[in-house]
Amino acid sequence: MNLKPLLALVLSLAVAGCTTNKTDAILGSALVPASVTDIAGNHSIFIATTRKRSDDPSKVFDGERSATLNFARINVTVPREHKVGQIERRKRGKSDDPSKYFMASEAVGYDTGPQFSQALSADVAARGGRVMVFVHGYNTGFDAGVYRATQIAHDSGYPGTPVLFSWASGGSTTSYVYDKESASVARDQLEVTLRLLAQSGARRIDIVAHSMGTWVTMETLRQLAITGDRNLSGKLGDVVLASPDIDVDVFKSQMRRYGKPEKPFILLLSQDDRALRLSGMLAGSRPRVGDYADAGKELADYGVTVVDLSKQKGADSFNHTKFADNPVMVRMLGQRLREDDGFATDREITDRIRQVTQQAGAGLL
Repeated sequence: MNLKPLLALVLSLAVAGCTTNKTDAILGSALVPASVTDIAGNHSIFIATTRKRSDDPSKVFDGERSATLNFARINVTVPREHKVGQIERRKRGKSDDPSKYFMASEAVGYDTGPQFSQALSADVAARGGRVMVFVHGYNTGFDAGVYRATQIAHDSGYPGTPVLFSWASGGSTTSYVYDKESASVARDQLEVTLRLLAQSGARRIDIVAHSMGTWVTMETLRQLAITGDRNLSGKLGDVVLASPDIDVDVFKSQMRRYGKPEKPFILLLSQDDRALRLSGMLAGSRPRVGDYADAGKELADYGVTVVDLSKQKGADSFNHTKFADNPVMVRMLGQRLREDDGFATDREITDRIRQVTQQAGAGLL
């Protein structure tokens, strides 16, 4: 047996993924004081998670699976010197300084769903009834998921309530199988979360899912369709699938069961996504939706609008997070999410996406 290809794949996975760290401390001591002028934004991120609570209070949740859905709210400040597309994180050995880094200033836990729902409802009402759910991908520690949700909400200028659905990723490059199984475990709880949001006064629920998180999302939407409530009683807004780590045939099957949506799902792909290329190798050289060259041609009939980001530059060498770390794209994503389509037609929505992608130098397939 020739072990060289396998060794090369393992070494590649050692530097691939959505993040490179296990769950780290998210609550610091904030030793360095910061004035109001040092802070660009203060965001309350609501959390629904299938992770266990960590024995280390500074981490809040770890990478182990919980048998029940847990809830929290974390306040995160963004420094004034923040650059769009980046997440400025404290380096090891540096002091907690809100004027330089993303910093969690407070974490509040909720013992029950009703307690969480009450706090959430108040925030949703204050923000006009809009909710954005972010579902992270493979190899993502809890802290990294919180910071990414914050960065997307901040850089996009999203006016509604940001909610992070954090499934129990192992947060390591060697935990791909564990993560895929954790994603499977999380499907029912994401459905519970979406229904809870629909009952908490939200008039519109947007979903932004990344990488393996798109698989959790599609499976949950499939389940909703089976129950006869695929659009959450009309409250489902935009569904943005960024770099989907889903087998193409599996995705088609999911869409067939879901049915053609009232307005197209937005699929962001990049043919130079090296992380998905590695995922495809693990799957026996099966193409993933997120780097599939023929996606535009094959998926249009399913009610999917495909945006090709291949010409856009990513901040990481694997080109796997362009939707959030490319300054132009995250602003364009925000422009899309800030719009309230009401009863816009498919053509009107497609025209708007085309305008956004042309401004960003991307392609609409």
